[in-house]
Amino acid sequence: MKKKIIALLGMTVMSCALVTGCGGSKTPAAESEAATEAPAEEQEGTDALTEEQTSDEADAQEETEEKTAAAVLEDGTYTAEFDTDSSMFHVNEACEGKGTLTVKDGIMTIHVSMPSKNIVNLYPGLAEDAQKEGAELLQPTTDTVTYSDGMTEEVNGFDVPVPALDEEFDLALIGTKGTWYDHKVSVSNPEKIEEQ
Repeated sequence: MKKKIIALLGMTVMSCALVTGCGGSKTPAAESEAATEAPAEEQEGTDALTEEQTSDEADAQEETEEKTAAAVLEDGTYTAEFDTDSSMFHVNEACEGKGTLTVKDGIMTIHVSMPSKNIVNLYPGLAEDAQKEGAELLQPTTDTVTYSDGMTEEVNGFDVPVPALDEEFDLALIGTKGTWYDHKVSVSNPEKIEEQ
């Protein structure tokens, strides 16, 4: 009887050894733990990626706010470049492509002198709208420009509202021939004029 019990115990021990293996492989419980750990590590990587994206978005927003703040000039008078989409419509050569930008209460207006008196009106918008009843046209001033050789000339000048710096906006013009034309213009590189 003792021999049968010992033999039975031996077989039980062997069965257990076969089920658990030689320690080289994981038990189902260990495999389950490993499966749980792997997604956790992947989750940590995803969390780090999400934090990076959030950080990048915050940096981009901060950069946009800085650009916006830089685009808002303090009240004062500046020289600024006035660029157009046409060689036929430009600032007088005596002004070297620049006008006088005035900022008051955050509202910007640039005064530009034309090459002659051939442009009789400007309109901040499209030519189509300039021709509508009630459209407020920009009226010319008479400017005197002095060229590099000392010669002076009277030309038309205009005070043009500037909605934003470094961005194109619509500006229509009408000449002495009575036809409206659409143009794109932009104002950039303001430099403060120091008061004397």
